[in-house]
Amino acid sequence: MLISIYSLKKVLYEGEAESLNCKTMDGEITILDHHRPLISILQQGIIKILDEEKREHYIPVENGFLEVSSGNRVKLIVGA
Repeated sequence: MLISIYSLKKVLYEGEAESLNCKTMDGEITILDHHRPLISILQQGIIKILDEEKREHYIPVENGFLEVSSGNRVKLIVGA
């Protein structure tokens, strides 16, 4: 899946990944390939991304929004 994470100042991450883990208003969730469409509000925490080469990336966030679209794309707008 293609993950794009943006702050107001810059692109924090953009690339293909196997999974994304983040904290939402409803609790901690993990997004995998072909996840159903979803829009959610992010809570303060750490976004964890596992890329296709099995490397882990960690991005601290204060708040934001998550959108999973049917085209296997995940977009996040975050306050970092």
